[in-house]
Amino acid sequence: MDADAIVVGSGFGGAVAAARLADAGYRVIVLERGRRWGVTDFPRTPDGPWIFDQEAPLERHGWFDVRVFPHMVVVAGAGVGGGSLVYANISVNAKDDSFAKGWPPEITPAELAPYYERVGAMLNVQKVPAAQWPERTRLLKEGADRNGWSSRFQRLDLAVSFDPEWNYALPDPHGLQHSKPFVNAQGIEQGTCVHLGNCDIGCEARARNTLDYNYLPMAERHGAQVRPLHLVRSIGEEAGGGYRVSFDQITNTGLSAGSLTSRLVVVAAGSIGSTELLLRSRDIARTLPRLSPFLGRNWSSNGDFLTPAIHPFRSVRPTRGPTITSAIDFLHGDGVRPEFFIEDGGFPDLARALFERLASSQSPDPRAQALAQTIRLATQFNLVDNIMPWFAQGRDAANGILSMRNGRLFLDWDVQKSAATIDAIVRTHEQLARSTGGAAIVPFTWTLSHDLITPHPLGGANMGRTVADGVVNHAGEVFGYRNLYVADGAIVPEALGLNPSKTIAALAERIAALIVKEGR
Repeated sequence: MDADAIVVGSGFGGAVAAARLADAGYRVIVLERGRRWGVTDFPRTPDGPWIFDQEAPLERHGWFDVRVFPHMVVVAGAGVGGGSLVYANISVNAKDDSFAKGWPPEITPAELAPYYERVGAMLNVQKVPAAQWPERTRLLKEGADRNGWSSRFQRLDLAVSFDPEWNYALPDPHGLQHSKPFVNAQGIEQGTCVHLGNCDIGCEARARNTLDYNYLPMAERHGAQVRPLHLVRSIGEEAGGGYRVSFDQITNTGLSAGSLTSRLVVVAAGSIGSTELLLRSRDIARTLPRLSPFLGRNWSSNGDFLTPAIHPFRSVRPTRGPTITSAIDFLHGDGVRPEFFIEDGGFPDLARALFERLASSQSPDPRAQALAQTIRLATQFNLVDNIMPWFAQGRDAANGILSMRNGRLFLDWDVQKSAATIDAIVRTHEQLARSTGGAAIVPFTWTLSHDLITPHPLGGANMGRTVADGVVNHAGEVFGYRNLYVADGAIVPEALGLNPSKTIAALAERIAALIVKEGR
């Protein structure tokens, strides 16, 4: 066979699995649909390249994969490093009570604890030094204090490298000359954070500890092959054992069909990508006909919501500092909902130009019109520096259903069952804004049509005890298919209500450890 293990995707599931399996001596090939992004390749103009289009990958294989469904838009990263390229660096453990229901009994906080620790060490997580708090952090802390929530405020662990000597009072503080170069544990050159604010679109200082700086170099050092621009189309069993993974390779001249074989496959293309791949393999290619009928169910947006607020007499400077730095924790742990996790938010300076373009949108789509109107209200008085993006995640109903319709992925999302959580988040955002001298602008996309956007999709190929309530078992192995695994956000069966990347990586660490232990 071409490999001992083929890993589909290179995000928080795929990069971890590839590193650990390669370290254990497995011959590993990683197939990643996106390109390998270098510092000079990051998109830096409104023209991109921004969009990765599953339907037209030859023409558009950019930074973000944006999927539009009824009442839901899902945003994912595309590139070597997966979601780590575009996330906000937050690396936090799920709350202990997150595992109280919906999970196989083997998955407990105590069971995941050593794997959480391993992820934190690999990503070198740190908090923003106290002397470097952006104004957004101070604003969130002030809001917590003024509303009696001081005990709920917390600084968050970030997968970012900081220089304790850096501060905002330096001359030209955000100049790259203030970023201190160093070589990380994997032999990769990085730098320290100078609060550029470009976390979601690529850090020029190389201060973010994204997976292309740690887990993936570790995998390659142990012989793994990472192959960008390989869009996997289906997976099927081989007659003599093992699996054949079929793909389209994106080349300068077109799409080149190909396939590879291995005795073991780890699907780690993200909640949307992995679920779609398995659905296509079962329902269209019919190469995995025994996949659980539960496939596609219990999908969650993780309750993501953003409420911009204008603070007219305060310079918030949302375009400076790490994208998210701190939180007010309303995940009570008592089972009483709604429960959510309020965070500060930021956006890159490039967003100014993107906002202007969006504000002039003439799209007939009412959602686009509502978004454009919201942006016009926020920008017409040149108050971008006065915007506080109040962000949140929450424990939504996790009741979405993904399926294939007319050859394309479709999401059936009953938004009403999660409306109470979102409305509670909105009320809290409004209260925080009002108590700190701001005025919240609740997006028309919510108030008019209950449309949501999430960068943290979960579920679709859930962990369960049997095929009656899941697609994979506690070890990530697909029911009915030996040595076929899923190791990413698709296996998370419930909304976590906070940033999920560390939990996804910890689950992948555990899955890889079990594979190696059992000698699969």
